[in-house]
Amino acid sequence: MTVGTVEIAAEDAARAKHELRAALGAVRLGVELSARLGELASARASAIGLELDRAARALDDLDGRRLGAAEDPVDIRALLADSVEAWRAVAAARGVDLRLRWNGQTGFVAGDRIRLAQATGNLIANALEHGEGPAEVCGHVTAGVVRVEVIDSGAGLPAPVAELTRRARGGRGRRGRGLAIAAAVARAHRGRLAAAPTKRGARLVLELPTARVTPK
Repeated sequence: MTVGTVEIAAEDAARAKHELRAALGAVRLGVELSARLGELASARASAIGLELDRAARALDDLDGRRLGAAEDPVDIRALLADSVEAWRAVAAARGVDLRLRWNGQTGFVAGDRIRLAQATGNLIANALEHGEGPAEVCGHVTAGVVRVEVIDSGAGLPAPVAELTRRARGGRGRRGRGLAIAAAVARAHRGRLAAAPTKRGARLVLELPTARVTPK
């Protein structure tokens, strides 16, 4: 095994651990919140299930069981609703008002719902960890592209997205690990992750090609 191979294996393990910590942390706080409220609403149950699926997929990755990418139609508006609900307890614990806004018709993407949840979850986690004040997740469909924006009011990105993800891929820079995961998921779904101009904070943009859905 070469040094480069060892570095790649170590980074794969670090990414899987990152996913597990994030997903299980969100689940724990979600369950605690539900326990305090004395109920487990269906929306929260769906969100918790999504995060547990993320954790299970991370374990598969850690064990080297790389599953083939699914090509199922994924409702991105519904996925964002679950992702935001999953992180609402974390946001509340940090004193952040986490909001979701979707404009227009829903958008479908051909792909793997759990992988896409890794992307949206990491972008939300990034906004909560490194931003401040309100955080907003916005989505809409335009010209055959589903566009998801995650906006925070923090200090902004310390470097361009490409640089942060490159550091993370090289095993350096925990700051960009979640972004590297999101960028990899975007590429696997023929999309991209970028940053958009904003007066304050960070504005991360996930763009994915829409899929045609045949009514049943």
